[in-house]
Parts: sequence; C-alpha cells; structure tokens
Amino acid sequence: MFKALNDPTRRAMLEALKKKDLTAGEIADLFDISKPSISYHLDILKQAGIVEAEKQGQFILYSLNTTVVDELLNWLLQFKKKVK
Repeated sequence: MFKALNDPTRRAMLEALKKKDLTAGEIADLFDISKPSISYHLDILKQAGIVEAEKQGQFILYSLNTTVVDELLNWLLQFKKKVK
C-alpha cells in the first residue's frame, strides 16, 4: 500500500477520486501523461485496494475504497503518542 501512495501522480489521482467517482478517460484528462501510464497507476492503486473499479457498459468507473483508507488511518494512529 505504501508503494502505491509513494508516487505523486497516484496521490493526485486519489485527490480527484476523493471528490467523485471518475472513468479512466476522465482521470486521463486530468494529467499530461500517456493513457498506458494512467492505466499503470490505476492498476497499482487497485492492487493495493485503495481504488475499486466497476465496469459500466464500455467504461470503467473508479472510486476510492474508503474502507481500506479508514483501516490504514486507524493503523497509523496507533503510533501517535498520547499527550499527557
């Protein structure tokens, strides 16, 4: 999961998906990189479980998997020192 979050392009994709679900084409329109590169980044996010993909007709709709994000945040918060 950390590898998926390590790249600024993937983080920007997550920012866009935070606002609303998007098709691959809509995501590609936000970046000045090739469509194969967009697919590569989306695949890494899917493999990490951060993004879900649902086929709708000829399009694939991508959405943020908030369950995984919540689990990651809860895990990270356990390392926060408590202030006395």
